[in-house]
Amino acid sequence: MIVDVHTRVWRREHWPDELTREVQRARTSPAGFSSVVREVTEEAYRQALESADRAIVFGLRARHVGLLVPNDFVADFVRRFPEKLIGFASVDPNEPAYLDELHRAVEDLGLRGVKLGPVYQNVHPMDKRMRAVYEYAERNRLPILIHQGTTFAWRAPLRLASPLLLDEIALAYPDLVMIIAHLGHPWIPETIILIRKHPNLYADISALFYRPWQFYTGLRLALDYGVMEKLLFGSDYPFATPEETIEGIREIARLAAQWGAPLPEEAVIGLLERDALRLLGLV
Repeated sequence: MIVDVHTRVWRREHWPDELTREVQRARTSPAGFSSVVREVTEEAYRQALESADRAIVFGLRARHVGLLVPNDFVADFVRRFPEKLIGFASVDPNEPAYLDELHRAVEDLGLRGVKLGPVYQNVHPMDKRMRAVYEYAERNRLPILIHQGTTFAWRAPLRLASPLLLDEIALAYPDLVMIIAHLGHPWIPETIILIRKHPNLYADISALFYRPWQFYTGLRLALDYGVMEKLLFGSDYPFATPEETIEGIREIARLAAQWGAPLPEEAVIGLLERDALRLLGLV
């Protein structure tokens, strides 16, 4: 079974023009997104996710960069694909009623995890407002998917982006399950040592196949540190599809064989077929 732990939905009105221009600027790099999609339609999502058996889907509330996806929109999207989708809420601690919104999104809308992006929200991961989210998530067994890594967004302060800032969170909330998005790139070694240290920390591999050497060295580090089983499949849809990501992983395996340092076949298969929902307590 293929579980995609990193897919997003939004509409055009949820995106500011400035952020769109910044995404387009990031695409000028050879290692960039295949497309910029500001409108995720039901038809496009359904077609793209045919390669995955189950998927986690979310938006993001980040007033600092102007990306504001309503939790109602995510919950409605999940209701259209109940056999496939698990929805995560997103809250922005800069919004006065963010805790009320978190309660409503989980208890009324039925969303089953939380998506956070401190670097986009301009909030330190251990800000007291964030700690209230962690306490609620830990108490209610809600996994958190957190973007703790670099970004294309000009307004996002990178001093808040290091994955090592999550060490303090994991120490303070040992039963809180967290997924570090995109293997925390470019701080992949730091992410690897974090997920080795903390039993309830995981990382997804979304948005990495664009950079083959970085992705390969990350997988080698995961093998060397014995944490391959804590890496979860994710596509970063709509920036890439599950099918593109699967092919990207297989291409890395082919390149690794040419480089004379192959990736074990069982490790590649395990990455693609890992039962992430069981690991995250979502079944």
